[in-house]
Amino acid sequence: MNFVLVLSLVLGEALCWSKAGIYIDNGLNQTVIDREMTTSEKQEMEMEILNLLGLPERPKRVSNSLKRSAPKFLLDIYKSLMEEENEGHSRSERSADLNLSGDEQNAIDESDVIMTFESINHHVSSVRHERGKRLWFNVSEMPIAENVVGAELRIYQKEIHSPKKARNVYTVTVFELVNTDSGERELEYISAVNTTGSFTGWLNLNLTACLPTWVAFPDSNKGLYLSVHPVDKPGREIRPEDIGLITVKGEDETQPFMVAFLKASNHVQPKRSIRDLSSKRRVRKSNYVEMMLSDNPHYGSTCKMYDLYISFKDLKWQDWIIAPAGYSAHYCAGECKFPLNGHMNATNHAIVQTLVHLMYPNKYPKPCCAPTKLTPISVLYFQDDTNVILKKYKKMSVKSCGCH
Repeated sequence: MNFVLVLSLVLGEALCWSKAGIYIDNGLNQTVIDREMTTSEKQEMEMEILNLLGLPERPKRVSNSLKRSAPKFLLDIYKSLMEEENEGHSRSERSADLNLSGDEQNAIDESDVIMTFESINHHVSSVRHERGKRLWFNVSEMPIAENVVGAELRIYQKEIHSPKKARNVYTVTVFELVNTDSGERELEYISAVNTTGSFTGWLNLNLTACLPTWVAFPDSNKGLYLSVHPVDKPGREIRPEDIGLITVKGEDETQPFMVAFLKASNHVQPKRSIRDLSSKRRVRKSNYVEMMLSDNPHYGSTCKMYDLYISFKDLKWQDWIIAPAGYSAHYCAGECKFPLNGHMNATNHAIVQTLVHLMYPNKYPKPCCAPTKLTPISVLYFQDDTNVILKKYKKMSVKSCGCH
């Protein structure tokens, strides 16, 4: 039976158990608390995990519903990624299930972070066009350091019931509102897509050209202008609602939103680290770990992987983390003793070091048991009431261990 170490991190006044701390397998098929954590330790552990996730603080509780279009879109992507990883589903199956284009597939695969932004009512001074719709997205929370792989506006269209209009082909064009040298607002073409009046589903318009500017220069973000006209009458502008486009008034699951696909140059940069703790604290923790392991019946076994589960639910984060409820981090423990068997995944250097250690045990240490393969996890969470993020965190889960 594996030695199971479960970090049950429940914090502050949200604590619903009588005890909180580090739970271990006592070797008798029982999980027992090894030591209760103090309030300050719980708060410190929460901050360390938030820093690892790249968050300066805990996002506030939100009332956003998963039925809304933006979180539902990312939840569907998250589920498809999990099915590919756990059930062997292919990328083509993901495309069929979510109706994604090839460019969208590539953007998902290349991205470390996928962010969605819901349309916000934001006053923009009038422009010369009267029949189109203006949309505005708050991208101020998007990190400047992220590289934009792609961005798009997703807007839902319902089939119209007019037989004549249903047969027609229409061009949906998105413009960026920009300031001219004279201070007036003008429209700058961004992208366009054709549709028919009989179409039902999501239309995607490429916004990659304007997003980096909005992020680098927030004051330049004056919003978008959505224009629709029949293909055979390009000079005649009609209302988006006339062909069934949902712009403002509509059900939660059909609200327009923007999605940004981002590539991080430095994926995880915690603002503080456990290494910043005082040397006295580090020694105390190290001594505690040694004492904890020495009391475990599996201490002294050969190097291998053990179970370690991190529960976001026990952290009381389920109000802002959508998925997963937690993840299996695993860890490596045990000794690298001579002879190093094949299952220990020992490197050639470790084998040589073991031989030298046998000759000079007081001068050269034994090799260390450490991960040989680490895999990423994806976390889907609300940043606030209007923004949802799907983020891939690299090297978060141990898949194999070996002697190094």
